[in-house]
Amino acid sequence: MGYLPQHSLDNLKKYAYKGVDKSLFSRYVLNPFWTWFVTLWPLSVAPNTTLDAIDGKQARRTGMAGPLGEMFDHGCDALNTTLEVILASRALGLGRSWWTVSSQIATLANFYLTTWEEYHTGQLFLGYFSGPVEGIIMIVTIYMISGYYGPQFWEQGIWSFTHLKHLPLMSKLPDLPLNESFMVFGAFGLGFNILHSYLNVYAAQRKGSGGHQPASRTPPLLLLLPFVASALIQIAWLSHPRYNDSWILGSAAFVPFLCAWGLQFAHQVGRMILAHVTKDKFPIFDWVWAWSALGAIDANLPRVFGISPLIQTTPRRTTLFVWLTLVVSAVVYARFVVLVIRDITNFLGIACFTVRKKDGKGQWHDARPDKVH
Repeated sequence: MGYLPQHSLDNLKKYAYKGVDKSLFSRYVLNPFWTWFVTLWPLSVAPNTTLDAIDGKQARRTGMAGPLGEMFDHGCDALNTTLEVILASRALGLGRSWWTVSSQIATLANFYLTTWEEYHTGQLFLGYFSGPVEGIIMIVTIYMISGYYGPQFWEQGIWSFTHLKHLPLMSKLPDLPLNESFMVFGAFGLGFNILHSYLNVYAAQRKGSGGHQPASRTPPLLLLLPFVASALIQIAWLSHPRYNDSWILGSAAFVPFLCAWGLQFAHQVGRMILAHVTKDKFPIFDWVWAWSALGAIDANLPRVFGISPLIQTTPRRTTLFVWLTLVVSAVVYARFVVLVIRDITNFLGIACFTVRKKDGKGQWHDARPDKVH
């Protein structure tokens, strides 16, 4: 018995990628470049070893487009999301703070939202302003500014920087630092994306298209709650009362904590993407949350029951437990990736990192560059 049941594997043959990208920047700038750039790559190069923006184009050139490609592509994106949060927060000078936590929540929420929308509509929708396009360009711009001026650039007040402080209306508004203003802008963007994704799902449900997923009595909006629950667990752990100077926020344990959170999130959305390509039921509970819930409960024992933590009694033990959480999260995610890749490649008779083709007898072999069509 493999990781995937037979009916899920059978549904892989019905999979067809559908995507919509309304970004003007993609249409007139990036896509023409990608279309040219992919032609520079030999046909013997597997799509999954190429750059993120051209892997799909390379897959179509080599005849390897399929569900595994989407799983691999979005799985890498899910991991990159947390890494981008860490790097961008450092570039903005946010440091180990609740602003960085807020950035993590907002960024992961956007990714979860897009995956939730794709599951229910059957297509990946990128609007006129999306994270994978304009969001990345904006982050690159932040890196360039911070690289030239230093992170202290973002500590300037927004009205002072824009020279609007002297205006009567602006004088009544708080002169937030640029980095905090960026976070506020991101919150409005998240709100807009939630509304837009909901409208797309609602329209798909009314038309009966709904991504052709299994019939479910659970309203789509309720399937946003798994992300809320997982985020609340992490917040509860971070917001625990300080005991014997044991603390995560503001300590060396903060970055591994975010990485563990990111791996758990990647596992969560990875199962959602798998459910989409196999037309299976939407995954609601992820048992790996239990590990973080243990950390949150243990850290909050002084607040809830008035007793000292059983595990996180010192800063060193807290740090070790966070690192152990990171290891557990990495092992769980790695196991998921290996089992899913094994089952899909065995069933479809394809490879993940090499280009293969069928011979006259229907057997798969590594393809020579001059034989790939």
